[in-house]
Amino acid sequence: MNTTSAKKEKVSAASPRGRAKEKSMTLAEELQESLEQLIVSGALAPGARLDEAELVERFKVSRTPLREALKSLAGTGLVEIRGHQGAHVTSISVPMLIEMFQMMAVSEGLCAQYAARRATPSQRERLAELHSQLETVLATADPQRFYEVNRDFHEALYDASNTSYLSDQTRKLRTRVGVYRRHVTFQHGRMQATIGEHKAILDAVARNDPDAAFKAAVDHVTLLQDDMVDLIAAISVHFPGA
Repeated sequence: MNTTSAKKEKVSAASPRGRAKEKSMTLAEELQESLEQLIVSGALAPGARLDEAELVERFKVSRTPLREALKSLAGTGLVEIRGHQGAHVTSISVPMLIEMFQMMAVSEGLCAQYAARRATPSQRERLAELHSQLETVLATADPQRFYEVNRDFHEALYDASNTSYLSDQTRKLRTRVGVYRRHVTFQHGRMQATIGEHKAILDAVARNDPDAAFKAAVDHVTLLQDDMVDLIAAISVHFPGA
């Protein structure tokens, strides 16, 4: 392979088209994944307009795969297609957000309940390992890293439930409220509280107590009343369209 060809291949691999090929994903699926990450991280805020021309230039793609990606994201609820106004990142009203958190609490409670009954030894070890990582990260006062490990802990809990539909739907709902849930992590005292709440879930799973596991997970996601008030206040400041 000559130098010019090598350079072209390197550029291709770094582009959405190249990454899609490496992952055996279509270009539209790659774009969907990239946009989802930007939305969940808050880089694309609730209510933000998704200008097709800007996104075409940003990702160096044509409009066809981009529109396919936007339609798929609309199907997950992360994006709204508003006719002539184009696509926007979905804004969630405060009443709906509270309702979604309540649904999330029940879903994660059920995952914890099943985990207490079905988790394998390796799945229990994984949960304990991630909890230990969270304790270490807490000492470094790094909320971004804490959020990432916390997300992995909840993913491991869904896996430990050894369910299909339940874990899939729980993940989808978590993705929809991801940017808001991330913001909660940054609230004063939330990381410290998470450690104790996760410990209650772990203990219940370890002693095969499904009822206690359900309650501990529901209590964790529901948040205390003061945390919910703080969340609503934060949404009003940072996401006025919510």
